[in-house]
Amino acid sequence: MDFTEKRLEGEYKYKGLIVNVRMDKAELFNGHVVKREVVEHPGGVTILPVDSEGNCYMVEQFRYPMGKMMLEAPAGKLELGEEPLLSAERELSEETGFTAEKMVYMGRYCTSPGISTEVLHIYLALGLKAGKTHPDEDEYLNIKKMPLSQLADMVMSGEIDDGKTAVAILKAEKYLKNQSK
Repeated sequence: MDFTEKRLEGEYKYKGLIVNVRMDKAELFNGHVVKREVVEHPGGVTILPVDSEGNCYMVEQFRYPMGKMMLEAPAGKLELGEEPLLSAERELSEETGFTAEKMVYMGRYCTSPGISTEVLHIYLALGLKAGKTHPDEDEYLNIKKMPLSQLADMVMSGEIDDGKTAVAILKAEKYLKNQSK
């Protein structure tokens, strides 16, 4: 059975630097009208850089909404009209200084589909070449080199609780295992 909801109307409650929030009225498949809050987000990319020895280059940064330092895969939002691959290459360079010989597309990740339009595109960066980082002026990062196997264990234990990072690590681990067969 198809439970598609039809948007009837919407009103913006907030327009921000990154997100907009609107309140919609939607009609359910059975004719009932409900309210739906929607956070509009431009989407983004997550990149897991892995070297030839199986080490990943992660970023550690303070995340204001969570109130703590978090270990994450490099990531960033899409600029208006920007292709995800170009965004991934840009963010990889900005945050880690690396360029990659090969960027493997690992799929899409809907971060919170019950409330947000945010979709992240996940990439595995291979054949890394070192360079100089150039983060945004308000971005402060520590780069951490860690084995992929250790990161996968940290995801499974809950030590890494950032969704995009967990998905990128587990997808990359499976992909690289399949490539080595």
